[in-house]
Amino acid sequence: MRDIPDLLDGLKRTPSILSQFVATIPEQKLDLRRGDGFWTIAEHVNHLAEVQPMLLQRIDRFLKEEHPQFIPYLPGQGEEEPDTPSRLEITTALDQFTTCRVKQLELLKGLDETTWCRTGTHPEYEAYSLYILTRHILMHDHWHMYRMEELWLTRDAYLTKL
Repeated sequence: MRDIPDLLDGLKRTPSILSQFVATIPEQKLDLRRGDGFWTIAEHVNHLAEVQPMLLQRIDRFLKEEHPQFIPYLPGQGEEEPDTPSRLEITTALDQFTTCRVKQLELLKGLDETTWCRTGTHPEYEAYSLYILTRHILMHDHWHMYRMEELWLTRDAYLTKL
């Protein structure tokens, strides 16, 4: 867990990285669907914005509950869940992402090692803790940013099919 300062720094830097990255993408590429089952770049941005309140709530639960039990968040599954994220205006989505990230970092700032080691139960994972969740948030952000870059720049023959 010696990487906690690095994880927090990465989480702090991600809104700027995301905003500057999205600003480089031509507007006509934001809503381009590259194939069946593919999200658009704008949908990835919106997904990142939409999941931040849920992730903030998970952090809060780790801080307030002894051993929280979580349920999976599976976009596109269930009767109420659309196949793709909603389409907010890009600056609105980026602002929402940034605002929520600031709140997440406020909760995570200055925690002691015992708090970082708090565990919970999540059916998707063999182990789940505040530390793992924090690392997961950063990796999730960057996976979606990589996917957006791939959707923007990769030629069809080389595009990863998920």
